[in-house]
Amino acid sequence: MKNLKLKSARAAKDLSQEELARRVGVSRQTINAIEKGDYNPTLQLCIAICKELGKTLDELFWEPEP
Repeated sequence: MKNLKLKSARAAKDLSQEELARRVGVSRQTINAIEKGDYNPTLQLCIAICKELGKTLDELFWEPEP
């Protein structure tokens, strides 16, 4: 499932995928894959992304049950 919340939060901070990736220590392709829903990041990476974007894990990565 695409992570549009992550993409939106990144755009709101005016960060490119490349810049966010550099700040959290991964490749741009990793950020792209997370946003596309093709990669399930580690908890450690999720936390690093949340800190950079000023969001909580729930705000960026929690999907409510249908």
